[in-house]
Amino acid sequence: MTLTDRAAPRETVLVRRPGPRELRPRRAHRRRRALETGLALAVPAVLVLLWQLAATSGWIDARIYPAPTTILADGWDRALAGALWPDVWATLQRVLSGYAIGTVSGYALGLLMGSLALVRAALEPLLDALYVVPKLALLPVFLNMFGLGEGPQIALVAATVFFFVWISTMAAVLAVPAGHRDAGRVFGASAWQMFRHVLLPASLPAVLVGARIAAGVAVLVIVASEQIAAADGLGHLIFDSRALFQNDVMFVGIVCVAVLGVLFSELVRLAGRFLTPWAPRDRGRSQS
Repeated sequence: MTLTDRAAPRETVLVRRPGPRELRPRRAHRRRRALETGLALAVPAVLVLLWQLAATSGWIDARIYPAPTTILADGWDRALAGALWPDVWATLQRVLSGYAIGTVSGYALGLLMGSLALVRAALEPLLDALYVVPKLALLPVFLNMFGLGEGPQIALVAATVFFFVWISTMAAVLAVPAGHRDAGRVFGASAWQMFRHVLLPASLPAVLVGARIAAGVAVLVIVASEQIAAADGLGHLIFDSRALFQNDVMFVGIVCVAVLGVLFSELVRLAGRFLTPWAPRDRGRSQS
């Protein structure tokens, strides 16, 4: 048997046929979004149903962990009576005021330190040391500075938000590729033009991610602060109702805090989508 008598090796041809995602991308995207939305709603709904079943069946002490229907009814009654809204408004006002101050100051300093190496070398060690200090530990300092009232609460939120925005802004500016800066200098861009057309578009998406994280943390900090040094607000409502063994009212306050935090975070996310249309949509979420 000679070499020419051997059978030549067969070639394998792989054929890939287009699937539903390629043939009907919009329909596949809608199905994926519907599935994600369904899962996002189903998981908390199942947990609430299990909680309701456990409370009504006696598996847990309903006096300590009231059923969700009891919490909902109590919250509805307090809202209709006008007893809930003053606390919600007090917390919201403090969060918005402190968030605005912390965001503006953090962004300005982060931009300055990200652009100027000498300023970064002078201030970064000090700010790094202050960053690791628990912000609630600063509440007595703010009480000494501003006295009782709204000042310490707003200052605490502003200090918390400041560090999140400062770190994300400085890191975003430092991450701008050197080629972008060089291109601006080649075209003779002024300092304002460099900021407007190079640094701002390149760094703003990452800055807004930090601002969104700061939005959720701001709600957490103000609730903890109101439990210590406030006469109103959702944090005071939660702490005061727990001391009076009004656990249903306590859970009403907790639910209000959760809703407020989600709405505030989503508002910042939507603002980021509006301000940065060139960035990927729904940063931080899975892409379909």
